[in-house]
Amino acid sequence: MTGTGDTAVAVAGADGERLRRWRMVLGGGEADGTGCALAGRDAAMDGALGALYGGGGGSGGAPRGERSAGLGGSAPNVARWLGDIRTYFPSSVVQVMQRDAIARLGLSTLLMEPEMLEAVEPDVHLVGTLLSLNKAMPETTRETARAVVRKVVEQLEKRLATRTRATLTGALDRSARVSRPRHADIDWNRTIRANLKNYLPEYRTVVPERLIGYGRAAQSVKKEVILCIDQSGSMAASVVYASVFGAVLASMRSIATRLVVFDTAVVDLTDQLDDPVDVLFGTQLGGGTDINRALAYCQSKITRPADTVVVLISDLYEGGIRDEMLKRVAAMKRSGVEFVTLLALSDEGAPAYDREHAAALAALGAPAFACTPDLFPEVMAAALEKRPLPDPRPAS
Repeated sequence: MTGTGDTAVAVAGADGERLRRWRMVLGGGEADGTGCALAGRDAAMDGALGALYGGGGGSGGAPRGERSAGLGGSAPNVARWLGDIRTYFPSSVVQVMQRDAIARLGLSTLLMEPEMLEAVEPDVHLVGTLLSLNKAMPETTRETARAVVRKVVEQLEKRLATRTRATLTGALDRSARVSRPRHADIDWNRTIRANLKNYLPEYRTVVPERLIGYGRAAQSVKKEVILCIDQSGSMAASVVYASVFGAVLASMRSIATRLVVFDTAVVDLTDQLDDPVDVLFGTQLGGGTDINRALAYCQSKITRPADTVVVLISDLYEGGIRDEMLKRVAAMKRSGVEFVTLLALSDEGAPAYDREHAAALAALGAPAFACTPDLFPEVMAAALEKRPLPDPRPAS
């Protein structure tokens, strides 16, 4: 098989598929060297890719090094392109391309138009972008934006809620066990299992040397959790996930949950926890960071230190008083509070964070590390039971 100049050569079989893929990657033009032309669906896919990553795609375009992206500045062009990529690519690829379009082509302002939002594939990163535009969003777009955010929130709740409740209920039950229960509070199944080694065959019975049961307050609030969330722009995905988890925790009667967001100001959104969408639209992504002020507020709300878990979700770039921040963490830990620092709560890679502050917190016994949403229930379970966290290694 050969090809010269602009002549397109039809190629069959595995070699043809390989050339086709290389042609899609290289973007066409004389410089790609494949001599392979695209038609039909392939040409349409190439055009969609070229609109974002090249000069409009299609063979015969400019050399790769000279191409520049462009979707035009109008909502109809972008909405059409969004529809095209949803037709040609799977959802995971669509989400990546949307993020690239927002970052590379400056499409944030177009997302404030309803027809644009209706064409977009919702994901966590899009929610973060919408929240950053929240205050500037026209009223005609706000309801559409809320619908997009609600769709993502419902997907996350479906994915995370059941496992979170099951994991934390088990942790709460284990933390509530007592070794000297009253007769009416003995858990006989666990007691028998714990004493099987004391079985006496001649009497066909188990001697219960250790009784396991639950206290009388088993159905009351056992633990208090304070989620303290940095709402600076870099924490967008973490804010989304933390709001969903906050709503899940608030739905558990045995956990009293408080959700606090902060930048240079502190906002308590606890009374909106029954709807994480309201929580998210109550945040304001961007701005500075004053961790010390946020922790001072959280500290003022702690009434049962030994039964309280404080989760600080922040990249630790402190704009407030560093030494005071560290003193507050130390004071909370001395009083019995379990203190957890998450540098990020997202599916992304290792976050950027203030390493000096992370090291200082680790020295206080509060190691800082990134956490995926799937690991978060295990982290919370460990904190509730006051045992080592699943993965306390700092992010690299």
